[in-house]
Amino acid sequence: MTDAETLDPPDDDAGPALGPRPGAGSGGRLRRAREAQILDAAEGVFAEAGFSGATMQGIAERAGLPKANVHYYFGTKEALYRAVLSRILDLWVDAFDHLVPERDPAEALTAYIRDKMRWSRSRPLASKVFANEIIHGAPQVADYLSGKLKRTIDEKARVIEGWIAAGRMAPVDPRHLVFSLWAVTQTYADFEAQIRAVLGREAMDDDVFLVASRHVTGLILRGCGLKPRGG
Repeated sequence: MTDAETLDPPDDDAGPALGPRPGAGSGGRLRRAREAQILDAAEGVFAEAGFSGATMQGIAERAGLPKANVHYYFGTKEALYRAVLSRILDLWVDAFDHLVPERDPAEALTAYIRDKMRWSRSRPLASKVFANEIIHGAPQVADYLSGKLKRTIDEKARVIEGWIAAGRMAPVDPRHLVFSLWAVTQTYADFEAQIRAVLGREAMDDDVFLVASRHVTGLILRGCGLKPRGG
């Protein structure tokens, strides 16, 4: 049987596949499962080989699927790469939902850090793909960064400025606070090899992330004039 003969049947709402999408019935569920399977495999291959070194064949082999299936769902390597980046970026942007005017600043920042550290724990390969993309000038995500991400940061900067104006936290530069948050959370994914070496650990296990999360939370909150839970 050829690769073409093993393609999953399209569902009724199938369109150009650039990432997970809703679908109706068993066909929609199959599509979502296949896309997630391919995206998970692609994260690993892009993280290890970079965009240039990655191949659709290598991604298919890692996913345990025929290469034709990968092309069927995502079309090109470029489209698949963008879908991998969009998936982790959307998760990171969603974490900003914790920062709303009515919430206590310490609670909001703690929740944001918790989510970001959780993604560094569970999705380190996706973080590494993004880091490599940024190091190379962000050619595939420049529009996302200057569009959706910038709009989100501008909105959340106003929330932080409101907290500061109300005397609820110390004066800080909101955008540079966000840059600091990104740096101290994503380093546990992007530079995990360095961290493991210094700590003498074979793996970034739950204990490492528990200590790291407490440290990062306390560091950021105290820098903002806020008191971490438990002192």
